[in-house]
Amino acid sequence: MESRRPPSAVLAMSQTTEGSSLRYKILLVDDEQDFRRMLRSFLREAGHTVLDAASGREALLAAVDSQPDIVISDVQMPDMDGLELCRRLRAEAKTAGIPVLLMSGASKEERDQLEGFARGADDYVLKPFEPPILLAKTLAVLRRYATAVEVCEVLRADGVRLDVQARTVSHGGKRVDLTRKEFDLLTLLLRKRGHVLSAQFLLESVWGYDLAEYNDPHTVTVHLSSLRRKLGSKLSRRIVTVPGSGYRFEI
Repeated sequence: MESRRPPSAVLAMSQTTEGSSLRYKILLVDDEQDFRRMLRSFLREAGHTVLDAASGREALLAAVDSQPDIVISDVQMPDMDGLELCRRLRAEAKTAGIPVLLMSGASKEERDQLEGFARGADDYVLKPFEPPILLAKTLAVLRRYATAVEVCEVLRADGVRLDVQARTVSHGGKRVDLTRKEFDLLTLLLRKRGHVLSAQFLLESVWGYDLAEYNDPHTVTVHLSSLRRKLGSKLSRRIVTVPGSGYRFEI
C-alpha cells in the first residue's frame, strides 16, 4: 500500500465549533455548476478552503499544482470520469497520497461502489445527500489518514525533533523530558503550527474531556507553562498566547 501523507489538520478533529476553524484544502470536482456552487458555499461556510474543477482533467492538473488535503469528485463526468481521475491520482507520485471521496447519483449499485474502491477511492457517497453528511464523511476519511501515518510521523521545527511513535522530544540534539500530556500538547501545536487552537479544543483533543462536564482552561494554562519552561526561553517564545482566542506555535 502506498505511503500517504498526513492531512494538514490534526488527528482528533471533530465537528465542533473549534473543529470548523481548522481548515482543510478541498478540491471539489463536478461538471454540474449549480451543484458544485452549492457544495463549495457550504464547505467554505464550514471553514474550509475549496478549489473546484468542472472535469477530471482539470482536477488532475489542480491536484498536482495545489496539493489539496482531499479530492471530492463526482463519478459521472464527460471527458474523464471520477473513476479514471481516481486511478490517475493514485498513479501520479505527487498525488498518490491524497485521499479521494467519490460521489454518484447514477452508479449506485454495489458493483459500482466496489469499482470505485478498486480504483483507489477512500469512500463513496450516493446522491442525493445532505451536505453535512458529505462533510462528516470527508472528516472521517481525513482522520483515518492521519491515524495511518501517525506511527511513523516525525515533527520538526526550529531545532525540535518530535518522534510520535517513540514519544521522544529533543531540542538541539538534547533530550527534553515531557509528561504524557505535555508531549501530546506539543505534538498538537506542532501539527497545527501557524493555527490558533482554543483552550476548549485542546481540552477535547489532548485530554479527551467532554466540555459539558469539564471546561476549565486553567488546565491548559498550567501545562503550557510547564511545557514552555522545559523547552527553554528561546523556543518557548514560539508558543504564542492569542488573547481571547487560544494558542499558536509560530511558523
